[in-house]
Amino acid sequence: MGATKTENFTVGQNSIAKLAKVLGHPARIAIIQHVIKQNTCICSDLVTEIGLAQATISQHLKELKNSGIIKGRIEGTSVCYCIDQDNWTTIQQTFSSFFNLEMNTKTKCC
Repeated sequence: MGATKTENFTVGQNSIAKLAKVLGHPARIAIIQHVIKQNTCICSDLVTEIGLAQATISQHLKELKNSGIIKGRIEGTSVCYCIDQDNWTTIQQTFSSFFNLEMNTKTKCC
């Protein structure tokens, strides 16, 4: 498979694609939903809640953190995670502007 020529696309297009890739795994969606539902920092209950191995959960948390969707803080021997609210607002706005693109409904297609 060839390399993606990201320089051929806008910053916005690359941003949406990166976020979509991070959100492209159902475990990550479940983690985000659980963290939002709890409305507090989550430490150790994700393994029980999601039903995956600790190492698998840790890998998904790493991807979510690297993308800026969640942030973590060290509490004793644990890392507690919560939604990065500033980035979450930006992500919502990014996807909202993308999904609200106007289509030309005057011409029939396909």
